[in-house]
Amino acid sequence: MTSVADPAMLQSRAKETAAPAATTRDIRLDFFRGLAMFIILCAHTPSNFFTSWIPARWGFSDATEIFVFCSGMASAIAFGRTFDRAGWALGTGRVGYRVWQVYWAHIGMFFAIATLLAAFDHFGDFDKTYIGTLNLWKFFADPGPQLVGLFSLTYVPNYFDILPMYMVILVMMPLMMALSRISVWATFAAMALIWLFAQRAVLDTLGLTHLHLGFPAEPWSDRKWYFNPFGWQLVFFTGFALMRGWIPKPPVNKVLIGLALVIVIANVPLSHIGMREFGFDWARGWRIDNTGLFNKSDFGILRYVHFLSLAYLCWVAAGDGGARLKTVGTGLLSRAWGGLLKMILKVGQQSLAVFVFSMVFARLSGFVMDQIGRTTWNMVLANCVGFASLILVAYSVAWFKSHPWRGAK
Repeated sequence: MTSVADPAMLQSRAKETAAPAATTRDIRLDFFRGLAMFIILCAHTPSNFFTSWIPARWGFSDATEIFVFCSGMASAIAFGRTFDRAGWALGTGRVGYRVWQVYWAHIGMFFAIATLLAAFDHFGDFDKTYIGTLNLWKFFADPGPQLVGLFSLTYVPNYFDILPMYMVILVMMPLMMALSRISVWATFAAMALIWLFAQRAVLDTLGLTHLHLGFPAEPWSDRKWYFNPFGWQLVFFTGFALMRGWIPKPPVNKVLIGLALVIVIANVPLSHIGMREFGFDWARGWRIDNTGLFNKSDFGILRYVHFLSLAYLCWVAAGDGGARLKTVGTGLLSRAWGGLLKMILKVGQQSLAVFVFSMVFARLSGFVMDQIGRTTWNMVLANCVGFASLILVAYSVAWFKSHPWRGAK
């Protein structure tokens, strides 16, 4: 006698054994992504002394990892629910729509910045040629072929390569979701294998340079995109996997905290701060000999290790559900922090619009500083104006997204 299992019972058991997937945004996600937006503005403002002390100067990873990792977590919530609710095909369609949005944000940002720099050169008589500051000589000298390259993403100047990288990673998402239906281990294996073939240093050692994954950045040279999406997908899908529940959240214990602290502190002698402020001159030779281990373009393994250690410490410090972020001090201090926290969260929630604006504003701010001089107070003021502008953009975009006119009488 044979028996047939009840499909409903099998489905119920599958749900019981599956790891829980997040369905709501975590305050920590928006908080750290918001902080990354402010750091990115500082980092892209020319000759900004604020960049001497940003996280990138203390270790191998920087705000780019924060942005990409948090984007992976946010994507798990936004797109993962669509895959779960509507199926793989419609989930893929929604991802494609997001890629379409990011693509036009990239195109618009390029033309806004290129036009801004061209206006500086056209209307002013300055010591420098501003289109040269972003190496746009070829674009303005022979725009026809470069326009084709721009729209086909085969012409990607260095300043403009983070959004193309993000687009390619988004395109990988349906593949990772399909593999996860077979096994999450299949997804992890794909992540690791793709990352490995993005590591030029490893492939050079093995004599397999021709297998290096990457996209051409310009038609007149063999340079590839600075941000290699095949390397950077590792940190994106790590955040994605954590939020999906494919990777259990790490426990909070003294051993892991101690290990993370050791890794973060051990990075300091090898960092820019270590060499500049603490006199670890021997680190210069080590960095030259081991560039592939922390290469930013291909996302070297030490960047990944450092970022995960730092992220774990920040996760522990923020408390469960970001509880410690919500309660800082009492009285006036608490109210001031509450207001600041809301603004940071808003910036994190509108990261695409804020990022595009910050890249344009950074060039404008750099131009203004060229004209009035970079004194300490001028740069502090310029950064504060920039921060306030990011907050204003975030609230404005959120207001437009709320469609307030629909309920107006």
